[in-house]
Amino acid sequence: MSGIVAAIRVRGRVNVKDDISETMRFLGLTRKMYCTLVPDRAELNGMVFKVKDYITWGEVDEKTLAKLIKARGKITGDKPVTDAYVKANSKFQDISALAAAIVKGEAKMKDVAGLKSVFRLNPPRKGFERKGIKKPYSVGGALGYRKEKIKDLIERML
Repeated sequence: MSGIVAAIRVRGRVNVKDDISETMRFLGLTRKMYCTLVPDRAELNGMVFKVKDYITWGEVDEKTLAKLIKARGKITGDKPVTDAYVKANSKFQDISALAAAIVKGEAKMKDVAGLKSVFRLNPPRKGFERKGIKKPYSVGGALGYRKEKIKDLIERML
């Protein structure tokens, strides 16, 4: 993994071991279809790999991240994020500048006061991959590492 990755929880909470459930809670993935951004650090990579049987992840680019923040980003009080809010509560001029800084590793979601770090997504249009949510992406399922293909999944889930 390199840069910043988007991790999306695919499977639910039933029959999940306690240590895996706790790791997903630390990542902010407490429910199905929740997405969070994970920086490329060794300890976080280990956490992502530990819960690989319940999530899918991949590298996200500036354009996709900006679209994700505009469509699904929320601030305290469950209100949508706007360019004006980002400009008033951070050093960034708009959402696109924030997304570019996050992808480069120069900023975090918490640099904007009141911005939530978890995105609630819809189930993907036309569903997950053919083999379902119990098989890895490498064999046609929905779980695991999908590199840049995460962008296509996020587009379908907005």
